[in-house]
Amino acid sequence: MIAAALVLGLGASNAVRAPRTGSFLVLCAVIIVVAACVAPHSGRLVGVVTLAGLAGLAWGSARLDAFDRSPMRAEVGRAARGVAVVTGESRIGRFGQRIPARLRVFDGRPVDERVQREVPVGRSPPQGGIVGRLAVVRQPRALSNGFDERTWLRRQGIHVVFRVDDWRDTGRRRGGLAGVGDRLRTWLRAACAPGLAGERRAVLEGIVLGDDGGLSPGLKIAFRRSGLYHLLAVSGQNVVLLAGGVLLLAWGLGVPRAWAHVAALAAIGAYVLAVGPQPSVIRAAVAGGATSVAWLVARERDPWHVLLLAAVVLLAWNPYTLADAGFQLSFAAVAAIFLAVRPLLRVLEGYPLPPTLPATLAVSTACGVATAPVLWLQFCAVPLLGVRANALVEPAVAPLLGLAFATAAVDPVAPSLAEALAWLDGWVVAYVVVCARAVAALPAAQVHGPAAGAAALVCLVLAGLGARRLR
Repeated sequence: MIAAALVLGLGASNAVRAPRTGSFLVLCAVIIVVAACVAPHSGRLVGVVTLAGLAGLAWGSARLDAFDRSPMRAEVGRAARGVAVVTGESRIGRFGQRIPARLRVFDGRPVDERVQREVPVGRSPPQGGIVGRLAVVRQPRALSNGFDERTWLRRQGIHVVFRVDDWRDTGRRRGGLAGVGDRLRTWLRAACAPGLAGERRAVLEGIVLGDDGGLSPGLKIAFRRSGLYHLLAVSGQNVVLLAGGVLLLAWGLGVPRAWAHVAALAAIGAYVLAVGPQPSVIRAAVAGGATSVAWLVARERDPWHVLLLAAVVLLAWNPYTLADAGFQLSFAAVAAIFLAVRPLLRVLEGYPLPPTLPATLAVSTACGVATAPVLWLQFCAVPLLGVRANALVEPAVAPLLGLAFATAAVDPVAPSLAEALAWLDGWVVAYVVVCARAVAALPAAQVHGPAAGAAALVCLVLAGLGARRLR
């Protein structure tokens, strides 16, 4: 209940900001603490839960104030030289590249603010690189063609865009944990697919690192239409396979189980650093970490508590994440798995299906119904054949990821074996691509506009009927 109250308070800060002085919240906290000390057990619980909600509101309001603060707004329209650190992969558009960065120096004075750099299509600075350039500061684009770039960037703490015609690599790279993450990402990108090129390499990197930048526009559309685009976002399955592989390796080497769980925690942390703070990977990392910690301290793990804890971590860092499509899709899908998979498995009992197919159908159906309203609200489109597509590719996803992680593990010591594993993994990737294109080519694979709204409404009705039947 405390974790749920924290989530509610953090989420509420998007609508109601607490006073900056905090005097009202301090007074409320004192009243709640006094009441909790003199009230019976139930009253104390109510007091603690209320205090947690107010603490979440106060913290969320402070974080949002920090995200909304922008000294560079006063520089809009100016051109000057600056130095920035590239903090993410470039996104290639029709006429240019968009690159997230953190500005360190502008016009000779120190600055610390997130910005978006826009450069012409072509050579792009590496993630973690420190670059200098002459840039023009401008505001992000307002709502156009259904996309509000200004609001989307503001939720990431970005309030200005730097238009750059040219840039200069200083040859330096950022340090600290972020620098470690940059090096891990570079290593994993190279080590998971040695010898592969073109489409197969791009898809494999997308599934392992959650980066779809190397995919062609047509292939991105195929993954969206088929309902398989979630494969290109790092999911819990990636984390589970990585942690499971580390535990299995430790068991094979005779490492004590406690140290094996510590190694699994370290592997999960390194993977999060490599792929970046995506909502799905943070959720999965918190879940995997909580599982190992629960085993180490000999305590039972509550899946709902772990899910709420992951939400607390994400919203405490940035309460605007509540409006992020990745956050909504990830948590809606996991909640649907918790609630609906077992009843669906009971429905499928007795049918002459292969052993693993009922679980795949149950998970795909639950996730498809739960995420359809989110997809409609966020993208005004709903894939209708996602269950079929996921049933086709599910047997290939675990081998694909397992081979990718195994390839990365053996590449430093046995490059020839790593290339052989990558070649085999390339054929698994090719199968996934064929499935995505085949399903996407079917009529009405994805519906848009009013038809998507109708599909989302049907999913809501089905979810309501299912919940009523569960009660």
